[in-house]
Amino acid sequence: MEILTFDQLPQGGFAGLIERQFVKDDKIFSPSRKGKALNGIGNFVYLADANFLPHGETGMHPHKELDVISIMVEGNIDHAGSLEHGKSLEVGQAQAQRAGSEGFSHNEINPDNKKNQLIQLWVLPESSGESARYKIYSPKKNQITTIYGGSKEQDKTLDSHTHIQMVNAQPSYELTIKGEMLAYISKGNTEVNGKKIQPRTLIRVDKELTFKANSKAQLIVISHNK
Repeated sequence: MEILTFDQLPQGGFAGLIERQFVKDDKIFSPSRKGKALNGIGNFVYLADANFLPHGETGMHPHKELDVISIMVEGNIDHAGSLEHGKSLEVGQAQAQRAGSEGFSHNEINPDNKKNQLIQLWVLPESSGESARYKIYSPKKNQITTIYGGSKEQDKTLDSHTHIQMVNAQPSYELTIKGEMLAYISKGNTEVNGKKIQPRTLIRVDKELTFKANSKAQLIVISHNK
């Protein structure tokens, strides 16, 4: 396993948030900007673990030809912008936005007077010229849920050969997944392939991931079906 922890990365940020960037893929980032960040898998190119300051926000900004996935770890987010303005995210929920060729603008806002925690992931679309779309997910506890990726023949998720799954795990929950993947432990005391893993850790696995939650935890898994 290749392991990258929160403490190994420099703290950055902008506007009303501080963050550490775990994935900065060569497809869109120059070597001079990567630091210790890892490459992604498939079309997955970016992962940042952010704390929004009390009442902090990203500020309204645009995206084009990019899929942006946000996963709420702690606290809340109010979503503003050109796609589904007025939505909100609570602990354990996720949203996926496809900019496509028309693009979208958004501002994610912490409505509370304390810090929150949000994971943001970027995936490059496999074809250009798509229309902008928005999806929101409320995964059940102890149920691994696909929040991104799948065939064009379905409408439950944004289509892609790159898949993002998540599980909001309760203590003693166990899971085994085969294949090459990146796994992010966003919170909780866990074990991966028999090794104790601290929260806010990224792991690259070549063949199989065995996961066990020793407390309430959140796991994010990114894989690619060739």
